[in-house]
Amino acid sequence: MAYAQLLKRIENKRARVAIIGMGYVGLPLLQTFCKAGYRCLGFDVDTRKIKMLNSGRSYIQHIPSAAIRELRRAEQFTASSNPKDLRRCDALLICVPTPLTQASEPDMTYVESTAETIRAILKRDQLVVLESTTYPGTTRDVLKPILEQSGLKAGSDFYLAYSPEREDPGRKDYGTSTIPKVVGGLNAKSRKLACELYSQAVTEVVPVSSCEVAEACKILENVYRSVNIALVNELKMLFDRMGIDIWEVVAAASTKPFGFQAFYPGPGLGGHCIPIDPFYLTWKAKQYNMVTRFIELAGEINRAMPIYVVHRLADALNEKRKSINGSKILVLGLAYKADVDDVRESPAIELIELLRDRGAKVDYNDPHVPKTHKMREHDLKMTSKKLTPAMLKSYDCVLIATAHKAYDMNAIARHAKLIIDTRNATDNVAARYRKKIVKA
Repeated sequence: MAYAQLLKRIENKRARVAIIGMGYVGLPLLQTFCKAGYRCLGFDVDTRKIKMLNSGRSYIQHIPSAAIRELRRAEQFTASSNPKDLRRCDALLICVPTPLTQASEPDMTYVESTAETIRAILKRDQLVVLESTTYPGTTRDVLKPILEQSGLKAGSDFYLAYSPEREDPGRKDYGTSTIPKVVGGLNAKSRKLACELYSQAVTEVVPVSSCEVAEACKILENVYRSVNIALVNELKMLFDRMGIDIWEVVAAASTKPFGFQAFYPGPGLGGHCIPIDPFYLTWKAKQYNMVTRFIELAGEINRAMPIYVVHRLADALNEKRKSINGSKILVLGLAYKADVDDVRESPAIELIELLRDRGAKVDYNDPHVPKTHKMREHDLKMTSKKLTPAMLKSYDCVLIATAHKAYDMNAIARHAKLIIDTRNATDNVAARYRKKIVKA
């Protein structure tokens, strides 16, 4: 099939689209392309996910099983863990994790292994697009050489592009189809194909001059947030000492109609993007003999926040003549943000481990996360405890790590002995309960 024929297949939606990686990025993307009228393949090495999808079940809370069943009934997609099925697809979109190593360096294992899988089945006139967040140069320097080991040349025999995911799980105002899609290609033909494909499924496509610009765009977005969150976290620690409520300060500053954007403090960073992606750039910068001081300092501050919270909790217990060692502590919220079931890089997990290390007896409650599962670096082996008045009274301290809307904060404040609030979740509780609350 020639380039013009592939372009035409994309334009008339006869092209088959494969999404590689059926996680919090890949599954919504699959849903988006299916709704746009493409027949899709959902590919993942996790056979549990494949079985669930093919039986019409979802494993991501904000994507209901009913939506998956509807797409299956319409024969819009099939799920597979067989790499041979990828060969029948025209476009292969890579949505695999890009974590950090223990040394805070990029772990490209998932990208590299995916590239090797594709290399084995790659055929002429396929479009390959990397969506995983990474450092500038990954598509050209990591993905391209592996794929070209097939004997095919990128940009002429097959086409290669980068388009960063911008997924924000649980968000109501923007979704995969309405968030502008930045697209950079290895060459003009690659960019044209990728732009045409995404333009059929999302409302706005933003072409840029290269894969490197698109890669740097996503890194900039997350560095911007990381640095500003670090700033407000540092101010929180300062204002705590000064007896000033950082949340009231941010609310007051937000009344200025220009020149200020609100960022909020917390117990640490969570999700797959902000805690990880900036370190991809700091690693890459060293290859250019540069030290990215802003980024590294922001990372130090944000990573220290769970320890700061534990210190505040210890001080609050000390005032009640108790120590962390031996105390019963309930952590409210395991997900990294409110009203989702996503626990990737959640600070609540580190808080639980820090408290356990200090001898606390720790439980958690999260209406969105009924039990923990094994992760790359953590395995808490815990089950969410049911909230009852008697249960709340039995704990020496309740630590609010995630402010889910499902929590009745007045009821929690009524029955808890002590509350450490890291999210300003108790701001509107009745005045008579305020003495129990410490903001951290």
